[in-house]
Amino acid sequence: MSAQPEHPTDRRIPAIPNTINGIGDALSGANRAHFYAEVLAAEEETVPGIMRKWWKAAMLDSAPGAAESRSNAAAGTRLVSVEDLADQLEGISR
Repeated sequence: MSAQPEHPTDRRIPAIPNTINGIGDALSGANRAHFYAEVLAAEEETVPGIMRKWWKAAMLDSAPGAAESRSNAAAGTRLVSVEDLADQLEGISR
């Protein structure tokens, strides 16, 4: 018999669809308005770049603890080095 965790340990966040509606639905408030304003005013050749930029923002915003992390960074507390962050994302402990 083996012990199984009560809660799943998979911390991956589901990908946001890389469509205008998918990105818009994932953003909130002012960011959603800025995204739609940019994409609706864009020339055809610039739309993919705008979508990439805002898709990344939406994915980062959906990460668990994103708001707390931004608050900590703004306050200069609980900062993590890039190397430690990469290790955390890969599940490596040093």
